[in-house]
Amino acid sequence: MLEIHDLTHAEDGVTHLDHVSARLAPGTLTTILGRTGAGKTSLLRTIAGLLVPDSGEVSLDGQGWSRLPPWKRPTAMVTQQFINYPHLSTLDNVAFPLVRKGLRWPAARDSARAMLDRVGLSAMVGRRPSELSGGQQQRVAIARALVKQAPVLLLDEPFVNLDYKLREDLREELVDMLRNESGLIVLYASTEPREALSLGDRILLMAEGRLLDDGEPQQVFGAPATIEAARVISDPPINILPLTVGAHVAAGPFGAQDAGDLIRGLAPGEYRLGLRAADLRPGGRHVARVVLSEVSGSETVTHLDLAGFALVMHEKSVVTHPPGAEIAVDANLARGFIYGADGTLLRREAPHGQD
Repeated sequence: MLEIHDLTHAEDGVTHLDHVSARLAPGTLTTILGRTGAGKTSLLRTIAGLLVPDSGEVSLDGQGWSRLPPWKRPTAMVTQQFINYPHLSTLDNVAFPLVRKGLRWPAARDSARAMLDRVGLSAMVGRRPSELSGGQQQRVAIARALVKQAPVLLLDEPFVNLDYKLREDLREELVDMLRNESGLIVLYASTEPREALSLGDRILLMAEGRLLDDGEPQQVFGAPATIEAARVISDPPINILPLTVGAHVAAGPFGAQDAGDLIRGLAPGEYRLGLRAADLRPGGRHVARVVLSEVSGSETVTHLDLAGFALVMHEKSVVTHPPGAEIAVDANLARGFIYGADGTLLRREAPHGQD
């Protein structure tokens, strides 16, 4: 069990880790999701021993690591950059960590050759990094990390510098490889909600050095604990609207008729409504102005202005909405999330709402 206990770290007045704690079991892949600056890299570097925390501890199976230098920690790390030794062949780049551990070159090269075969580079063993593509260089880095057989593997946005299709392919291959590594603890940092939701057994949601949420992907996505967590995990962006409950009921530009069962049983007062972009739909009696329309693959994300409220609508089809055009929209408020004045989740969808 890898235990992260109350880690804190600040530098030049900026907090990178703010009392972060987690327990990670062997055989699991945990994604750390957050925007740039959330503290993901700081957390991985602290585990690897490359960053000394101001307070807190990292331990594996009860053994504290605070006095262990990076080279003595049983971790392997792959970063965004293609960090390979330019003067060594592909084979020797992968064999080098084993030689540093005391293995002789012939045995180290045998293990490296087997690992390169696993990552699809058996025909590239004699090439230098400069003779490889970006995707091939990252495969070398992954092979070098895996060949160490360290119990903890740290992946810091390893495919972010690759083109989209190659990134998808390598990510799939990596997950398939990791399934065969029994007992391995994997942490994978990402800025992409869809990647984090599809990859891991568990998500650590971070912002500004703080741990916002921690749980199984569908649990964290299905009921974001705070407004901040909902914003981090939602792609396209989630709509956050003021919700007034009392003699007059309104959720942003939507009224009591739209709210339906959503507000049943709520005490009068001011709340916030989280409404995913997919729960806004074309049609209905509300007229909105198109600000921007983005087509991605077979989907369309449209940014709207409705009575002064900025909204985002997600359609699973390619639709042309010219900027400035007026379109009718409606909302399925029964699928919303109600948050209190402090931003914490009070209710996920109406008591009898449909999923």
